[in-house]
Amino acid sequence: MGSRPSFIDDLSHVSPDSSSPPPSDDTALLDAYSRTVIGALERVQPAVVFIAVERRTDGGGSGSGFLFTPDGYLLTNSHVVHGAKAVRATLADGATYEADLVGDDPSTDLAVLRIGAAEVLPHAELGESARLRAGQIAIAVGSPLGLAQTVTTGVVSALGRSLRSRSGRMIYDVIQTDAALNPGNSGGPLVNSAGQVIGVNTAIIPGAQSICFATAIDTAKWVITQLFAHGRVRRAHVGIAGTNVPIARKVQRYFELTTTSGVRVMEVVKGSPAALSGLRVDDTIVAIDGLPVESIDALQRLMDATRIDREVEITAIRLTHKLTLRVRPVEQTG
Repeated sequence: MGSRPSFIDDLSHVSPDSSSPPPSDDTALLDAYSRTVIGALERVQPAVVFIAVERRTDGGGSGSGFLFTPDGYLLTNSHVVHGAKAVRATLADGATYEADLVGDDPSTDLAVLRIGAAEVLPHAELGESARLRAGQIAIAVGSPLGLAQTVTTGVVSALGRSLRSRSGRMIYDVIQTDAALNPGNSGGPLVNSAGQVIGVNTAIIPGAQSICFATAIDTAKWVITQLFAHGRVRRAHVGIAGTNVPIARKVQRYFELTTTSGVRVMEVVKGSPAALSGLRVDDTIVAIDGLPVESIDALQRLMDATRIDREVEITAIRLTHKLTLRVRPVEQTG
């Protein structure tokens, strides 16, 4: 008889245990991920509310929101509650309250409501969207299609996106995520692995898969302070559209800049204060009144009510020149 096949000979020298593949640690990884998500949810979920809206014209609608103070202030989307005749907020424990509108800002699609509960309420901790990095865990909580306390997970897909709000204005510094959103998620929190709110879920692209957007929580914090102070957001307006761009290190050194990024002008509205000042498309704004401008979000913060009808200095880079332009912003309307 011939000799046995060589692969049998090879196996005869291998111990039985080593014939099995090495143990996988996928289970351990999954457990760690699950623990992270569960821990984040335990922190934020009690603060998430279902919002039911009654309108004079189209009947009604619903959305999501979340409490951010223990005395009943909650954040949601402007488009969820704008024009509402009555708003009711249902908490995670099933308690339902009438909610009053403190103010809304269609330009960022944000609104603040207040419910009159007697007891101290669970509330979410607000994080810092400026510290986000693409790839971080992102967890969305809300009431898609009326299904309250629904959780989806993903990652921060990109930062610094621009999104046109329902008012027609651009929302800047928007977070893109692949945590699935559906109608009814609007106004709910997007949270990080520590359970801190990093954004307010706002929109999806119909027909696209896993392309969802949230208004950055740093923008929301500023809007909240404006709504508390004025019931609306007062803004200085110069008449540009822009995008965040990095500034090359050699350019930083040459012009002695303190910023690593700026705002490139993509459009200048004809007849606007920016046009009258001489600002042009492709100029890169790096400072307002000597204060650094590293992003559209920073530019919007600086263009607050204190600069309405007051001459300000815009520092911009144009090709190989550093320019100082004087502009008199007007109050944004509509």
